[in-house]
Amino acid sequence: MRTFGLIGFPLSHSFSKKFFTEKFTNEKIAGCKYELFPLERIDQFVELSDRSGLHGVNVTIPYKVQVLPFLDEIDEAAKEIGAVNCIHIGRKNAERWIKGYNTDAYGFAESLKPLLKDHHKKALIFGDGGAAKAVKYVLQQLNIPYLVVVRNPAPNTILYSAVTKEILAEYTLLINTTPLGMSPNLDSCPPIPYQFVSDQHLAYDLVYNPEETKFLGLVKAQGGAIKNGLEMLYLQAERSWYIWNT
Repeated sequence: MRTFGLIGFPLSHSFSKKFFTEKFTNEKIAGCKYELFPLERIDQFVELSDRSGLHGVNVTIPYKVQVLPFLDEIDEAAKEIGAVNCIHIGRKNAERWIKGYNTDAYGFAESLKPLLKDHHKKALIFGDGGAAKAVKYVLQQLNIPYLVVVRNPAPNTILYSAVTKEILAEYTLLINTTPLGMSPNLDSCPPIPYQFVSDQHLAYDLVYNPEETKFLGLVKAQGGAIKNGLEMLYLQAERSWYIWNT
C-alpha cells in the first residue's frame, strides 16, 4: 500500500485528505491511501519518514519552515521561497532520499495568470506570514512589483493606514494572505479604503471558506474582479500528486 499524508499540528479539518481520498476513488487509483499525521514536534518527522510505504506528505502549519533541516534536498523554488509544503520520499543510490517542494507557488501562479490584465502592473499583499512567501515569489517571477501591507510596523512593509486613494490607483492587484474573513470570522477583512477600489482592480483571496469573503464582496461591489483560493488548493494538490509520481 502506497501511503501519502499531511503533517502539521493540530490537524482537524483537512482539504488534502478529502481531496486525495476522493481522487483515489473517482480515478480508480488502487493501492493508495492518504492519512493525517498530527506531529506535536517536527523532530517526529524523522521516525515518520522511515515508515514503510510512505511515499510523500504535504506540510501545513506550523512546519512549512521547521521541516527544512530534515530534508536531503530542496527544490530551487522552495529554497528561494523559504518554505516547503510538499515532500517526496524516494530513493537515491539505494538510500532513502527526502526532497521538499513548494506547490503553493505553482497553484497561486497558475490560478492568477489567466486573470491578469495589462493594467495589473503592481500589487498590494495583505499580510506577511508564511502564506505570503509563495505569493512574493510568484510576483517576482511575473515581474510585478509589490508592497506588503501589515498591521504593525516592520521592515520593508507599509501599514494599512498608509493605503490611500493614490496607492490604490497605482496598485490594482490586491492579494489577501491573512486569515481575515475566514469562517467563522466572516465580518473581518483587510482594513483598506474600499471606496477607492474600481473596476480596474483584481482581488485575490487565499481564503476559500467562505467562497466569497467580505474582502472579495467589497471589491466586487466596486466593480472589481475577484478570485478565491479554492482553485489554488486544487492545483497545488494535483502538483503534489505529480511530484510523488515522477
